[in-house]
Amino acid sequence: MRVYHFTEQPYPDAWLPDPTSLRVTLPNELCDPVIASGLLNRYLDEWCLADELGLDIMVNEHHSTTTCMTSSCHLTLAILARDTKRARLLALGIPLANRPDPLRVAEEMSVIDLISKGRLEMGFVKGVPSEIMSANSIPVRMMDRLWEAHDLIIKAMTTHDGPFNWEGEYFQYRAVNIWPRPFQQPHPPVWITSLSPGGVRAVAERGHVLATFLSGMLAKTLFDGYRKVWSERHETPAGLDRFGYLALCAIGNSQSEAHERASKLAGYLRTYQQIADPFIYAPGYMPPEIIAKKLMAGTASVSNLISIKTRSGKSADVRTCSVEDLIDADMLYAGTPDQVFKQITRFCEDVGGIGHLLLMMQGGHLSHAEVTDSLKLFAAEVLPRLQAWAMHGQQRPH
Repeated sequence: MRVYHFTEQPYPDAWLPDPTSLRVTLPNELCDPVIASGLLNRYLDEWCLADELGLDIMVNEHHSTTTCMTSSCHLTLAILARDTKRARLLALGIPLANRPDPLRVAEEMSVIDLISKGRLEMGFVKGVPSEIMSANSIPVRMMDRLWEAHDLIIKAMTTHDGPFNWEGEYFQYRAVNIWPRPFQQPHPPVWITSLSPGGVRAVAERGHVLATFLSGMLAKTLFDGYRKVWSERHETPAGLDRFGYLALCAIGNSQSEAHERASKLAGYLRTYQQIADPFIYAPGYMPPEIIAKKLMAGTASVSNLISIKTRSGKSADVRTCSVEDLIDADMLYAGTPDQVFKQITRFCEDVGGIGHLLLMMQGGHLSHAEVTDSLKLFAAEVLPRLQAWAMHGQQRPH
C-alpha cells in the first residue's frame, strides 16, 4: 500500500469575510501577498518532509478560490520533482474538461516526469462546476471532452515517429510531436476520479487507476463495479493498485490532541461547499434527469449538497457534525496511531482492499507544527504497520 500526503494549500485567513461564496466571486484584495508567499513555501516544505519520511505526494488544482491556492498542478509538481528524491508525484488532478490545451498538458507532464526521473502519476479530472465560469468553458458533454483530451495526451506521449494530425470534435492540432517525451514508457500511469457508478466503466475498460474522494462506503459500490468490468474486459482480477481513496487524517499522541487537530482540519469540509447557488449547477454540467430529481426532492441548493451518511445510518451535515460523525462516515481518520491504524484497515477490508491511500493531513487552520508532528507520527507508527499488514496478505481483494 502506498500512502500520499495531500493539501489544497488553503488561505484560511480569507474564509470569514464572505459568508456567501468562497469561490468565483471572493475578491483577491483579501489576499495578502506576504501571507500567501509564506503559506505556499510552508506547504512545499511539508511535502518535502513527507518525501523524507517515506510518504508519497498528491497535489490538485482549483481556481478563483481561497480554499486552494494551487492554481496549477504542473507548477507545483515541477518544483517538487526537483526538491524531492523518492516520492511518487500524483497530480489528482488536472481538470482536462476545463482546459483548452491538452497538448500543453502532455508536454509539461513529460518534463515533470523527466525531472523526477519517472516518478509522475497523471491524474485527470472533469473539473468542478463552480469553475466553469472562471475557465470560460462549456459545461455540456464535459466527460466527452475529457476523454478526447485524454486520448490526445496518450497518443502524443506514445507516438515517436514524427508529427501526426489531430482533428477531433473538441480539439484540433495540425502537427503533434512533443519534445521531450516522458521518462516512463509508454507513458506515466493514469488515474481518473469518479463518484458515479456509471463513470467507473470507462476507467476500468482502459485499465486506469480509479480514485474516489470522501465517498465513504459508496467506495465499495464503485470499486465492485470496477472489478466487475475489469474481469469482463481483462479476464483477470483487478489488482489493489487500481484503487485509491482519499480521506482526511489527524493523528496525535492522545485522542484529545488528535481530535483537536481533526476539528481544525474539518475546516476544509466546512468551507468547500460554501458556494453561491448560481455556481453550483452550471446548465448542462449534469444530466437533466438528475437535476430534475434534485429539484423535485428539494436538494438542488448548496445547503443540501453537504449531507453525509455514517456507517450507523445517521444523516449529518459536514458544516456542523462532530469529529466522531466524520470518522463514522469514513471521511476522516483521527486518533492515536493505534486508532488510526484500526480505522484505515477496517475501511480497506470493508471495500475489498485499496492500493493507494490519499490522506489530507493539512487543511483548515492546522499549524505547521501540528502538520509536521502528525506526519512524523504517521510515518513512524502507522505507515510501517500498514505496509506489514498489506504485505502479509491481510488486505485481500474481494
